[in-house]
Amino acid sequence: MPRPRPLTNVSSAIPWGSDQQLTPRTPHSATASGSRTSRLEQGFSKIQLSDEGLDAPEYDDQVTLQSAPLLASSSTARFGASLGSSTSAKRPGARRARRPAELISHVVTRLPLVLGVFVAGVLLILIVLSFTRPGALHRYVGATLPESEKPSSTIASAPAVIPTDLSVEGSMTPTMGSQADPHHHSTTQTDSQVHTGNTVHLLSYENYTTFPLAPFEYLHECAAMHQGYMSHGDYWEVSRMGAMDVKHHDEGQQSLVCDSTITYMLDGKAGLTADLALMAQAAALARERNRTFFVDDTYWDRGKWTYHFQDVTITQPGPQPGCQPPPPNELVACPRTARCVHWVINSRTAKFHFGHAFSDHYENPYAHQLNRLKPMFNRALESFRSTILPNDHNMDLIRLAKKELKSFLLDVNRGQADTDPRYLSIHIRRGDRKTYNYAFKDRKIPIGDYLTGTEQTWNRLSTQDQNSGVYPVLYLASDSSTAQKEFSEKWQGETFSLFQTSNQHLNELASPAEYVQKEFDDFAVETRIKATRGMVVDLALLSGIWSEEGDILPEAIVCGVSSTVCKLSAIGLGWDRAFGDVDEMGIMDDLHKRWVDVDEKGQSVPVWQPFELF
Repeated sequence: MPRPRPLTNVSSAIPWGSDQQLTPRTPHSATASGSRTSRLEQGFSKIQLSDEGLDAPEYDDQVTLQSAPLLASSSTARFGASLGSSTSAKRPGARRARRPAELISHVVTRLPLVLGVFVAGVLLILIVLSFTRPGALHRYVGATLPESEKPSSTIASAPAVIPTDLSVEGSMTPTMGSQADPHHHSTTQTDSQVHTGNTVHLLSYENYTTFPLAPFEYLHECAAMHQGYMSHGDYWEVSRMGAMDVKHHDEGQQSLVCDSTITYMLDGKAGLTADLALMAQAAALARERNRTFFVDDTYWDRGKWTYHFQDVTITQPGPQPGCQPPPPNELVACPRTARCVHWVINSRTAKFHFGHAFSDHYENPYAHQLNRLKPMFNRALESFRSTILPNDHNMDLIRLAKKELKSFLLDVNRGQADTDPRYLSIHIRRGDRKTYNYAFKDRKIPIGDYLTGTEQTWNRLSTQDQNSGVYPVLYLASDSSTAQKEFSEKWQGETFSLFQTSNQHLNELASPAEYVQKEFDDFAVETRIKATRGMVVDLALLSGIWSEEGDILPEAIVCGVSSTVCKLSAIGLGWDRAFGDVDEMGIMDDLHKRWVDVDEKGQSVPVWQPFELF
């Protein structure tokens, strides 16, 4: 009987990536220890390998292994060739001949990894030098500033002597060369000069021609300096790069300029109360750091500051009463730690100064939630009691409105014995203000929510009052005459507002339209000034802020916390009246609180914030 034909194409039926080895199941004698077939017959049994055993690379070569017939006859030429290949692979010379090529291939394949590690090490060294010795790094790499970034010839050529004392407060203005040209300045760049001891960088605005800079230009300077990153050190910590400063006036002329100042710039890009809330914190910083406080109204769209409020140099004279504000070209928006700086803040740059670093420094770190903000609350309250005060004309308007409201209350409550004049205040914001709560349609608080909040507040505060069934008189402030009418029609009681007053001087202060920031400048200047005075009067009656002895005060205020008017109204009420008996965990007292938010309804943590950043 003829011998079966050997299987010659087994490899084509086996996947290239298969991990399985085919073991022949036909018994054979294992006479040739070097034969591939004899090894396959042993399956998974242990194999005694001699010094001349199977070469490992050939053994793992599945293409060679599977391309040979599994049951090749010893009489075929293929069988002999297989034995020959195995025999030739045993020769020591053949194995040694492949080693140099393999070694070169091994080195070449790992060369990118070695180069990557080396480059990473160099970059790490450069990063460390950039933080610890930036000046030395410039010398090592031979770097030079482009012409566009070099200090102007006016500043570079001046014999400027910048002291290396890095104290921020209480030091005299450094002696400089001649005063810089106030019409030749540029974007913020730093002088790369390194002084012995401490590094001092010279700030310049050489490409600007008008001073003080416009609000958005100060914003640009702060953004360029921070390069998208905020400092994570202490609030007043000087940068590790060294102190920064602009060129100051010549002190040899015995100038009357204040040594160190903080200026709040009214930029017209935020509402009145938004500016006042930020200004209150800035004034507090000036008191704390022993600096003179100023208000700049160059770009304000509501007239002069003194059209509405008293001069802050009188209400908060600072450490050098009567000193003059710095030249406008010396105002610096960033950094706040500039040496002997004349720091200027506006609503646009406030995010660089009143963000996390400010909170970390000025919050109470040992308190919880609302209690953490009490120091900021008290700082703002002190500013509104001593620094931000209405001028005589606006105080007369406030007294006139309070007098008419008191008369109105007495008329409504006439015939009710032992009833003192009492009122609740309501603020309804419309215009471009969106609620924090996304559940409201069009992000506007419905009138029904104001009505419900008012009823619940009155009932809660009047539970022990014999006249608890009597609806109170409401002082209603709003930027919308439509909202005022809708609320008044649905309220089962009496309302009083600037829209309803019979006094012509007060009635003309009512809001001319729903407040939209971008459209406010479309009104005539006189209209804007009157609307601003109206807001001052509304804020006074809503919150009791700027109250005088014997004044009637609101029992409570119902408002939306998304409005800064609502935030400031809490300050006017005072901590205890606004939030009640706040517990140790910072939870507001819902039973005795008089500041009622109908926007987030206490769902946010904390429930109140002292200001808003733009």
